[in-house]
Amino acid sequence: MTDITIAVVLCVVVSIAYATAALIQARYANLTMVRVLQVPWFWVALGLNGLGAALHVTSLGFGPLSLIQPLGVLTLVLAVPFAAVTARRRVTRLEWLGMTNTVIGLAGLALLITTSGETETLTSGELAGLVVANVAIGTILGLVGNRQGASGLWEAVAGGIGYSVCSALCQTVVVTVGDHGPSVLLRPIMIVALVAIAAFAIAATLQTQRSYRHGLAAPLAVTNLVNPASATAIGVIFLGEHLATTPIEVAVALGCALLAGFGVAQLARAREVQATHGPAPAESAVGSR
Repeated sequence: MTDITIAVVLCVVVSIAYATAALIQARYANLTMVRVLQVPWFWVALGLNGLGAALHVTSLGFGPLSLIQPLGVLTLVLAVPFAAVTARRRVTRLEWLGMTNTVIGLAGLALLITTSGETETLTSGELAGLVVANVAIGTILGLVGNRQGASGLWEAVAGGIGYSVCSALCQTVVVTVGDHGPSVLLRPIMIVALVAIAAFAIAATLQTQRSYRHGLAAPLAVTNLVNPASATAIGVIFLGEHLATTPIEVAVALGCALLAGFGVAQLARAREVQATHGPAPAESAVGSR
């Protein structure tokens, strides 16, 4: 088995783990944080997310990021049909269209918006600033999303940003330990980083879970869009990376972003249609496909 084959297989397993975790989380999205922490299945979802993250890191040792990153959209491809099967209905035409547009847009962005340059780490000031900024942004988006009748997409955005900040902090910790040895973990700034990683990972998981209260597909798509976009922004602003794109590629990337946004809108609309009209009969569902 070649390295590329191993990387692809790992990516598929990662997507299955993430999609299954999202499906479990969606079932308990209406519970308060206190109550959801008492649900055993929630901890299973956390375990699946942890497994997915570990396998994602492993897959990077067998294949290039340019291949692995686009395969992340498989999570959305799997989650929407999974949700339909558990609800004992067919995937609607609008869901197929929304999912297709979102996946094409996300894949295009992942292929076009890439970073290059040497791997750098956050300075103590940058790390502290990033932690404070994420706390502020996450709090604001969480408060907006918790308003009566507010869209769950606000919390999906907060979750996507939180995951990307976790990735940046993890990179800094891993690279620093590799350069200076495990003893650096006793430094105050490294302790802050480790605590922040744990706190942000839990907060992002809870925020994404809350975002599923009005449906799974649209918020999952938003999280998958915001996560790499904000990670790229962090790399450019703090880590000295630059966008490896030409003006033409930037224009194409903007088109992909618009397509992904249109797909998210379709997925959100599909949920509204289901809530208004209820599941379609099997005959109607077949005829609409």
